[in-house]
Amino acid sequence: MTSVDERVTRASRRRDDLIDRLMEVFLDRGFASLSVAELAAVLRCSKSTLYAVAASREQIIVAVVRAFFRRATERVEAVVDASADPRERVGAYLRAISAELAPASPAFFADLDAFAPAREIYKRNTRYAVRRVRGLVREAFPDGAGAAADAAFVGAVAGQVMEAIHRGEIEADTGLDDSAAYAALASLIVARMTASGPAGSAP
Repeated sequence: MTSVDERVTRASRRRDDLIDRLMEVFLDRGFASLSVAELAAVLRCSKSTLYAVAASREQIIVAVVRAFFRRATERVEAVVDASADPRERVGAYLRAISAELAPASPAFFADLDAFAPAREIYKRNTRYAVRRVRGLVREAFPDGAGAAADAAFVGAVAGQVMEAIHRGEIEADTGLDDSAAYAALASLIVARMTASGPAGSAP
């Protein structure tokens, strides 16, 4: 490895470390009220060090939020790949989302909703998760017209609830935060799929 490559690698590692530390702060305290100077004070570094992450405060926020959801998605997918039972994969996927969102404070979710670029990242992530769940549901049901209809229904319900979680409607109606809502959805979907029986038809 050349000296240039080594410098690039070190810089990338420093940036990743900064993002990790910023992520902890954001998840705990949110980000809307924190200036770059305040973030630098919390992390005990200079403002110029933070600008190694991105060129502005807004871009720093976007970089950290994007990294949070990218890493969460990777870990969720790893959990699903390790699950052998087709029906359990759906529950495993939703429970893994719940686990990934659990460290996030109400302040973090409030700031996600209030800051359009961050809100869009969460929205895109939710849309991907909806497509993934619908695909997993289809895979879990056997072939047949009745099973296909049941799979379509379960997938549609899961998708609608996931979108409602993202919009904050579930928390407003039930008091469940996003993590708890995903855990509850996992229980409902797994129970419904189990009740459908091996042929995918209603009991």
